[in-house]
Amino acid sequence: MALTDTAIRNAKPQAKPIQLTDVDGLHLLINPNGSKWWWLDYRFNGKCKTLSMGVYPDAPLEMDGNAG
Repeated sequence: MALTDTAIRNAKPQAKPIQLTDVDGLHLLINPNGSKWWWLDYRFNGKCKTLSMGVYPDAPLEMDGNAG
């Protein structure tokens, strides 16, 4: 199920980091200090990799497509 901006804003930090999963390997990691990081899991040459995509809300859930 895809994440919504409301669900992200309402997510509260826990004692341990938690993940809110979106689609196609994208997930949001919520740390105990309240920071929210976007991570993308993908495969390259048969190996699982993880890429940090930025911090929410600086990197929002939806982009308007008008970069630049």
